[in-house]
Amino acid sequence: MNVDLAALLRAGTPFIDVRAPAEFSRGTVPGAVSLPLVSDEERARIGITYKQQGHDAAVRVGHRLVHGPIRAERVNGWFEFARANPGAWIYCWRGGERSAIAQQWLAPAGMLLPPVPGGLKALRHTCIDTLECAVRDDARWLILAGRTGSGKTALLRSLPHAIDLEALAEHRGSAFGAYADVQPPPVTFENRLAVAWLGHRAATLVLEDESRTIGRLALPESWHGRMQASSVVLLEVSLGERCANIEREYVTEPLADGVPPAALHARYSSALARIERRLGGLRRREVQAALDHAFANGTHTCWIGR
Repeated sequence: MNVDLAALLRAGTPFIDVRAPAEFSRGTVPGAVSLPLVSDEERARIGITYKQQGHDAAVRVGHRLVHGPIRAERVNGWFEFARANPGAWIYCWRGGERSAIAQQWLAPAGMLLPPVPGGLKALRHTCIDTLECAVRDDARWLILAGRTGSGKTALLRSLPHAIDLEALAEHRGSAFGAYADVQPPPVTFENRLAVAWLGHRAATLVLEDESRTIGRLALPESWHGRMQASSVVLLEVSLGERCANIEREYVTEPLADGVPPAALHARYSSALARIERRLGGLRRREVQAALDHAFANGTHTCWIGR
């Protein structure tokens, strides 16, 4: 079956990922939802049987573990997702037995979903190839640089020909830039980046100036290398405007989104402690005192401006 996997990813195709939850947590592609054929515990038992007794015995164990109401619940999950997301495809790791079983179980309900040939492994290779091809593309790359709080991200998001690396990485890139949620795994981040590139049609690509790492995630070396060699546009604003932008983005908006003040205070105190060697102990204590005062009194420019 000859399928253009890049076209599937570019189109924002919805995918049913029938791998076990632990596999899904290590990486997936945009548009995928985790609706596993077997749980982590069931997969472990099947794996033990496979090692001790072989393939056929493992399949029999799997069918014993997933039957009756359990099977019906999982089939219903696939059916409801596919009904709500026309054009959905289904995959496991290599497009093999688990995808085939899910297809067979869905067929009596009148839902025929195409499998991804080669499964997630093939989609992953497509993403890797895409990232490498991107750096050799003829598109002009522009790097938007500026100090924290200069409004780079807001400007970037207003441009139709930009890719927001920080949004893909779920991290603002600065020492205080972590969100409450954990960043995606590296595979997911790279796959998101590849799909973003597949959707990019303009002759110019704008990216925000980033170090090799964004939080705990690393840009592909080839991407970072091309960024380093690209033209730079510097965005300059006053200190007062930068402080106002930082307060809005790092304090006002998270609190408005429901982040508890104590949790935000603890997050920034932890971030401050991590850069103590850069600041020096005295400087770190001064900023910490200003941070504590701000969360006690509600005025944050006293620590942001430092």
